[in-house]
Amino acid sequence: MQIPLDYYRILGLPIQATANQLAQAHRDRGLQLPRREFSATAIEARKQLIDEAYAVLSDRDRRRDYDSKFLASAYTVDMAPEPLPEGRIPGLEVSADAGEAALRSLATEPGGSEAQSSKIEIDSDQLVGALLILLELGEYEQVLQLGQPQLSNPYANGGMASPVPAQDDIVLTLALACLELGREQWQQRQYEIAAESLQTGHELLARGNHFPAIRAEIQTELYKLRPYRILELLARPLDQTRERRQGLKLLKAMLEDRGGIEGSDDDLSGLAIDDFLRFIQQLRDYLTASEQQELFEHEARRPSPVATYLTVYALLARGFARHQPALVRRAKQLLLRLGGQQDVHLEQAVCALLLGQTEEANRALELSQEYEPL
Repeated sequence: MQIPLDYYRILGLPIQATANQLAQAHRDRGLQLPRREFSATAIEARKQLIDEAYAVLSDRDRRRDYDSKFLASAYTVDMAPEPLPEGRIPGLEVSADAGEAALRSLATEPGGSEAQSSKIEIDSDQLVGALLILLELGEYEQVLQLGQPQLSNPYANGGMASPVPAQDDIVLTLALACLELGREQWQQRQYEIAAESLQTGHELLARGNHFPAIRAEIQTELYKLRPYRILELLARPLDQTRERRQGLKLLKAMLEDRGGIEGSDDDLSGLAIDDFLRFIQQLRDYLTASEQQELFEHEARRPSPVATYLTVYALLARGFARHQPALVRRAKQLLLRLGGQQDVHLEQAVCALLLGQTEEANRALELSQEYEPL
């Protein structure tokens, strides 16, 4: 089978590399071992490709022949027509399995690397070594594109009569590609796309209960990513109801993990209590009054003074905008609970005024110590 690699990229060198640079790169690549979770078979397959690249390029005659073919291939690529725009690849069959479908979509996304100018022929048992090298080069989409067919059809490579070995290593390589791809997308502020990559890697490992430590590493990344996803989803326009519902679902799950708005349980997001309160305050800019009322009323039952106070504001906003005095009266009742803990006379005055109770509003204002707002 052919893979989109050339011997120079395997060694991490330009075509002008000297003999000394080739020897040094070969030594360095041999010392840079993959993660310990990979099997001896995978590590040996990687070594074979590195040794093969060095054997060809360190021999003057073989290198001259290889370079002529390499440059001819590069010239052909440069003269090729522009690729199709982003979108669905014609003829690509999508698996019914959700995890495989997500993986396939990731594998077909255009990458940020330069066009591959050459390919090399490898044996089927060297595939995992090639995937490892592509992973080290940061070619995560290529890893997914080459490795994914081996999970759904181990006989996929050119009608081979035997399945590709080292299935666990291929699963591991794909999962690590998803992990690193998700981190890249996170840095690019593509939070939902990053979450899709990470979840795909997690699902791959969960299918066969593979590599629990790496699965936990991916899950930790998903927890840290959750606040960013919530902000991204809730900032969507109001007509994108599915995305906004997903954002609210993530927010409620995060509140459960923390034990409420003022909760001190660890939700693994890395946000301290004060940071989380600021996060909630930031979210209010993207939530409708109706969404706020539903969310904060539920949280107020814990009980939660902060959620109760935020519920008051949501009720006041809806009561005023919709001309519904009943909502204002509910806000007024909630303020009675908070009166013994904090100065809410100004809010009580607003409720009374909206209900036409002007004398009560005046009395509440006289009791308020919030001089600047007054």
